[in-house]
Amino acid sequence: MNLGQPMRAISAADLITELDATIARSSSERCARMLWRTTELLVDGNNRLQEPQVGLLDDVLIRLARRIAPGTLAELSTTLAELGTAPMKTLRRLASCDDPAIAVPILIKSPALSPADLVAIATSGGEDHLLAIAGRRRIESPVTEAILQRGSSKTCLAIIGNPGAEFSGAAYANLIRRAVEDDEITKALTLRPDTPDMVVRELLSASPRPTIKASNANACSQVLATGKGPCDTEYAAARPEIISLNRSGKLSDSTVNRFAIRRETANLFTALSVLSGAPIEAIVQVMAESGYEGPVMACRASRLNWQTTLAVLNIRGAGLSPGERVRAQELFETLHLSTSQWSVRWGEISARAHRRTARSAGK
Repeated sequence: MNLGQPMRAISAADLITELDATIARSSSERCARMLWRTTELLVDGNNRLQEPQVGLLDDVLIRLARRIAPGTLAELSTTLAELGTAPMKTLRRLASCDDPAIAVPILIKSPALSPADLVAIATSGGEDHLLAIAGRRRIESPVTEAILQRGSSKTCLAIIGNPGAEFSGAAYANLIRRAVEDDEITKALTLRPDTPDMVVRELLSASPRPTIKASNANACSQVLATGKGPCDTEYAAARPEIISLNRSGKLSDSTVNRFAIRRETANLFTALSVLSGAPIEAIVQVMAESGYEGPVMACRASRLNWQTTLAVLNIRGAGLSPGERVRAQELFETLHLSTSQWSVRWGEISARAHRRTARSAGK
């Protein structure tokens, strides 16, 4: 009969009983010193400690934590978040704490928390907890689903922007429903490189862009810094030549680049329309946007290279800042052709809606 295990269990139980009595008699300062000594044992021996030893230290920490000030607990949270072998009861208690300063470091970094732990916290935690989980290096699909069930638009955008997040069919369905009322979600999910084409098509069909307004048309000429923008007659006049160039294989990057450098707006927009297959109204709308994402997508849908895309972007007023240029190139290099084409078609849907609205208003 092996007496070693029962003896160790009795010894551990006696130690905990004695610890409880010691903590009850100790000041908060002494409890803090005991907590940090225990934490040092965990950190220094993290790769050597066995599960029973970690469990014992866990029992010590969770008792001491009840007497510790929030500021010290926040420091403890930051320390434990780095451990691969962690005291799980303490870790879960800290990660579930209402105080974001205590919970967030563990929720963002700790490799010890399981998907089940994260789902439980996402189901009951506040917005700060959800945002912290959305910032983890890797997020399994059940955790993503739990975040999207309760998260705000800000949280949804954070998890869409995290390349380590996994999305299930249920998660995509949730986002498509929310995108009907939130264009930013539509835009972010469409721009995410690994969003399936089927989801992009459903997303854009469910969430048509707002119809183009006169103020956007005016903004287009201002953004392009070319004075008064081209009128419908100029686009119509440019189209036969552009189509001819395309049929002869001469509507190339160098040709479009030349249109951009010379600020031949009618030729440029018509070229983008012909190459992408989108109506001119959609191209005008995309180019009127203040950000770089729409124009980058239109150029990608037109199969243009990055240098031509940059020339197109630079005709818009003051052009891009260095940071924007880097981000625009990253977006260009990660966009799928099919995603870009469907996104430009999104503009086509909007343009048709605008024409219908205009005709109704004229009756």
